[in-house]
Amino acid sequence: MSKGIVLLAAGGTGGHVFPAEALAHTLKARGYSVHLVTDSRAERYAGKFPADEVHVVPSATIGSKNPISVARSLWKLWVGLRAARRLVAKLKPVAVVGFGGYPTVPPLLASTGLGVPSIIHEQNAVMGRANKALAARVKAIAGGFLPPANGQYSDKTVATGNPVRPAVLAASEIPYTPSQMGETFQLVVFGGSQGAQFFSSAVPAAICLMKDEQRKRIVVTQQARPEDKDSVIASYQKLGVKADVSPFFGDMASRIGEADLVISRSGASTVSELSVIGRPSILVPYPHALDHDQAANAAALSAAGGASVIKQAELSPQKLSSLLSSALSEPDRLSATAAAAKATGKPHAADVLADLVEAIASGQSVQEFKKKNEGVGA
Repeated sequence: MSKGIVLLAAGGTGGHVFPAEALAHTLKARGYSVHLVTDSRAERYAGKFPADEVHVVPSATIGSKNPISVARSLWKLWVGLRAARRLVAKLKPVAVVGFGGYPTVPPLLASTGLGVPSIIHEQNAVMGRANKALAARVKAIAGGFLPPANGQYSDKTVATGNPVRPAVLAASEIPYTPSQMGETFQLVVFGGSQGAQFFSSAVPAAICLMKDEQRKRIVVTQQARPEDKDSVIASYQKLGVKADVSPFFGDMASRIGEADLVISRSGASTVSELSVIGRPSILVPYPHALDHDQAANAAALSAAGGASVIKQAELSPQKLSSLLSSALSEPDRLSATAAAAKATGKPHAADVLADLVEAIASGQSVQEFKKKNEGVGA
């Protein structure tokens, strides 16, 4: 018999959906029924998300200064809030957990308004706009990279880490054995769940500048946006480099597990997965993020010696080519970087977050939870 329904709300990008998916697996294993509230963008992840039911609730972000656009967004939010209130009243969840992104706003406003124990999980080192708007209303704030001393919300913040999916935990069991001189070098390139156009031109251009004997060793797995895919494939074919290029890889965790080196953006889920799996990386934070959250996430891993961080504006093809050449010729350094990354990983974050959800659902305060779980989230 189910212990009750836990309603998870997440924006429809991998950075929000993946940690929600990890928590869903853990809660299901503990006997809870899990429902997901999201938007239509999450359809690509639905096949692997262990939800008993998925609900799409209208929502919108207010990013425009155009009065007509603002009015439309407010109306959509109002419609979404009414739908979310009906959904929460019908399901009677024991707890609601939001993972950021504007689709979480209606269900969390509804749950807090109806008195349902509610939590938000912030993946990044800097709180996003949706979570900022909800922070004062919820019982607890769980953080991936948030400091426990979280300003005015320190008393209800728990540093749980970012939950990672079972596929990531499986990949973490693969030992890191960097390729030696003359052996195939597996390079994995991705820009988060939505891709990164910058890498579509920068990485092939950098590999083009490498010496023939190094270039022949490289095998590339690269995520590219649909509109860039054909040109990226053509670039690698011209160079004679073996490459698997796709807009989305359902088995990205295992591909990271097989990688010698990863080049990627530094979203919270990406950094957390690289840490748990333990792979060296070159991180290029997305330069246009409103809160510079990717730079803060990357800095945490870099400070531990688990990654190199380069600003996009400073990463010329020549610079990237030099970094790749050094990586191919220094396997011992890659091993040390991989070990440093793995030392920062939090493979049990989903369990800690599930413990917090159960505690808040039972009426415990965050302070009581911390007292009973000394050393957790402090």
